[in-house]
Amino acid sequence: MPLIANDLKRTMLAKPARGQAFGHHGELVQGVFEDEHGHLHRGLVTLPIDSLRSTAWFAVDESGDIDVEPRGRDKALRAAQLALAHLGYPSLGGRLKVESDIPVGHGYGSSTADVVASMRAVAAALGARLLPSTSSRLAVAAEVASDAIAFETEALLFAQREGVVLEHFGGSLPPFVLVGFKGEAAAGIDTLELVPARYSSEEIQLFRVLRGMVARAVRYQDTRLLGQAATMSARISQRHLPKPYFDVVVDIASHYQALGIQVAHSGSLFGLMLDAQSASREKIHPIIAALEGRRFHDIGIFPINVEERTHVL
Repeated sequence: MPLIANDLKRTMLAKPARGQAFGHHGELVQGVFEDEHGHLHRGLVTLPIDSLRSTAWFAVDESGDIDVEPRGRDKALRAAQLALAHLGYPSLGGRLKVESDIPVGHGYGSSTADVVASMRAVAAALGARLLPSTSSRLAVAAEVASDAIAFETEALLFAQREGVVLEHFGGSLPPFVLVGFKGEAAAGIDTLELVPARYSSEEIQLFRVLRGMVARAVRYQDTRLLGQAATMSARISQRHLPKPYFDVVVDIASHYQALGIQVAHSGSLFGLMLDAQSASREKIHPIIAALEGRRFHDIGIFPINVEERTHVL
């Protein structure tokens, strides 16, 4: 046992430590992108939603086994085991409890949020802290494919099946208001069961353009440019994983002058991106009525990096 054994003993007697992680609303852009050596990687730009969260509590013991509550959170359990091993205590066990308000199976990132929250709880219980890069790498080991939620609101291009950052865009996303929703009777999707898209050479060339658009949108806080990139990526996704009612969403976005259309590329979510300065209740309510009239459901309003939120809530 390492030299901090006595401190660890005291930690083990303390109350369970807590870890949290955001959910998300799918991706702004997803495709295939080059690294600095010209090699291609599947990558994405996650759209984090800080109002959706998973919370985990972990209490260390010396049993060598981890009990997880509720049962069936196998990815969170695996993540806790990986975190213990990474921090140098593979023989320890404990009690892991996970609570979440993130819907499961539609592209909100529920499993990754559980995984990251669990690893953070384990680290906190041991008086440690995991770097976002470490959490991302371990998350992929726990669940095969992950997203960039460990980096929270930092805008970056992330290789979801490798757990590495392809590009840091140097800041956060520009502010906007997202009206998120799902199609009628949209069923949950097991993203790991989906066959990865096989993009054409023309699409791969277009992903270079989208990457540059996102970088410029972050640098200059240009929401309109970000919306254009998201819409273009959503249209490419529609060729490979068609979503019912996509054309209806396009019409509604055009009628209400949305800045862009955002989707969960491997989920069932849609989002309309609205200008943060003009997204008042008076503007949003007709959009919600139009969506409800076409039988979209689970409609939510998500301010993204908006400093003053009261005027849209």
